[in-house]
Amino acid sequence: MLKTSLALAIGLTSSLAFAATPLTVEDIPRIQSVIQTSISPDGDNVAFTRSVPRELYVDKNGTNYSELYVVDDQGVERPFITGSVSIKSIQWSNDSKTIYFLAKLNEDKFTSLYQIPVDGGQASKVLSLKGTSISSYELSPNNKQLAILAMPAADKSEKELKKLGFMAEVYELGLKDKQLFIIDLAKADKPLTPNALNIANYVSEVNWAAGGEKLLVKTQPTALIDDKYTKSQWHLFDIASNKVTMSFATEGKLGDAELSHDGKYIAILGAEDKHDPSTGRLFLADTKTGDVTDWLPNFMGHVVDFEWSHKRNTLNFIANVGTQSFVATIKTGSNKYKKVIKEGKFIAANLSISDSDKTLALRGNTATHPNEVFIIRGKKTERLTNSNTWLDDKRFAKQETISLKARDGVEIDGVLVYPLDYSEGTRYPLIMSVHGGPESHDKDGWVTNYSRPGQMGAARGYAVFYPNYRGSTGKGVDYSKLGQNDYAGKEFDDLVDFKQHLVEMGLVDTKRVGITGGSYGGYASAWGATKLTEHFAASVMFVGVTNQLSKFGTTDISNEMNLVHARSYPWDKWQWYLERSPIYWAVQSKTPLLIMHGKEDPRVHPAQSMELYRYMKVQGKDVRLVYYPGEGHGNRKVAAQYDYSLRLMRWMDNYLIDGKKDMPAFEIDHAAKLKAAKDANK
Repeated sequence: MLKTSLALAIGLTSSLAFAATPLTVEDIPRIQSVIQTSISPDGDNVAFTRSVPRELYVDKNGTNYSELYVVDDQGVERPFITGSVSIKSIQWSNDSKTIYFLAKLNEDKFTSLYQIPVDGGQASKVLSLKGTSISSYELSPNNKQLAILAMPAADKSEKELKKLGFMAEVYELGLKDKQLFIIDLAKADKPLTPNALNIANYVSEVNWAAGGEKLLVKTQPTALIDDKYTKSQWHLFDIASNKVTMSFATEGKLGDAELSHDGKYIAILGAEDKHDPSTGRLFLADTKTGDVTDWLPNFMGHVVDFEWSHKRNTLNFIANVGTQSFVATIKTGSNKYKKVIKEGKFIAANLSISDSDKTLALRGNTATHPNEVFIIRGKKTERLTNSNTWLDDKRFAKQETISLKARDGVEIDGVLVYPLDYSEGTRYPLIMSVHGGPESHDKDGWVTNYSRPGQMGAARGYAVFYPNYRGSTGKGVDYSKLGQNDYAGKEFDDLVDFKQHLVEMGLVDTKRVGITGGSYGGYASAWGATKLTEHFAASVMFVGVTNQLSKFGTTDISNEMNLVHARSYPWDKWQWYLERSPIYWAVQSKTPLLIMHGKEDPRVHPAQSMELYRYMKVQGKDVRLVYYPGEGHGNRKVAAQYDYSLRLMRWMDNYLIDGKKDMPAFEIDHAAKLKAAKDANK
């Protein structure tokens, strides 16, 4: 009997494996994922928002929809608000009976605050502001007041003057500050024009103290992104006196902050100093003295999220270390932490905790699924949602972290996705997908999206590799600074060392290696196509840097570039900046280069792509430039994302699999796809 059952099981497994299909380009626009998770105070339910892509060739152009769901601790999921909606900023009432959220529903012109009962009923509007949207909000602990962040409403004359042609823009001047308002919920029965609190500058974040008498407020001098990165500061604001009573001195980038429930401490995510590129340090501030101390000195990773326990001064936090993440707790007065979820389980983010401190909710992803809802109770961890049941029938290639020493002995690592039907001894084409930042890193979880081939590339017969070159995060502050004052130097030499290692493994055909990436990864892709041209047979550059001299003068983060990347200004060494620019090496390029860029990119100006395109085009190089109107620093809308995926994979296939010499056709027959979609919906 046992043998028969085993044989049946083996046969069933084999047939399922045979029936399973690989991930394709057409699957990418179907992928849904969990965006935000929030556990109810009683710990029984988790409210979450799910990203739902628009249907290609059917829905109007736009970003993904964001739907509201609730799942209980047994995994029973209920849809609350679905369809053509964008739900964000979900919060629970303190009695666990109501969910608050921001949205534009029905005929709303501006984003308003809504609520919906958990036990049944329709969503109802709680609060709206006259002439402006609510940017964010926080419920007071007793649920009687709201802290609201919003931009001032536009003056009526502005719209009239614009129609008359008065539209002159004085660049980076005349910017309005986002303001903070405290509103009594009982009086929020009609659109309000409240008075802003007495806080100077632009207010970007706010958190309540447990007693509701104080607010933790984050400000920056102006709305400029450079000010956000380099000049933010946290303050304690006393509501009764309408004054800032304490400001916390930190240097460099600042992330989230939260008051402990007894009000004695503040946990802060920030930078070690003004040259630290990331907000991965965990600090503890004393609300009596204002002293700020490094809670985890010399931590060889990056803390990315945290949440205070309610009944004791214990902080729950998530940290990224290498290509993995873990969840841990730490007590005030101690530098030692205890891991709750160890590395290798899933890549975690977005913590929330029940009032009893017994249940944690978060989102997590693995190599075989994007972000889903997880809960942790004691030693037990459960995945509660499955946003893409169709992925259960997909075949996934082997994925693992690999580590090696660069040519100068520095330890580097990355995530390798093997070809789907990998056979040892066979050499395969490689797509190297380089992350941006560079203050970022790739984790050994879900690695596939519209611009990053991952399992989609593996299914087509590629090895796909995600290199964490020096200067990446996840290994402490000193490591994340290794690329500073060395644009495109040893950091991109690491890419060649990674390639050589994969060749020496017997996995990769050295003559069939492509490189791609966005932003700083786009810079790497342009560098690979020019300075390092002998190492790469094809390149796809996305929103990438090509001229470090003009980039400094056209970006919205020039101060950050100086502090945490270049550590100098262009006028300090003009020739050096020029020689670290792909345009300088375009003359020697032999690598076919596809360039793609959003036309409204404020971070890396679209002219960066035009410069390299023109430098290569006039020399007769194989180069193509694709602009995406309405897109910024990365494509956010489904049609542009899908178009990007098609062009990316066609470019790589043309040179690395088909071995062709000429560029592929530039047209994509979207008209035929549109007709097919219409026929299918008849």
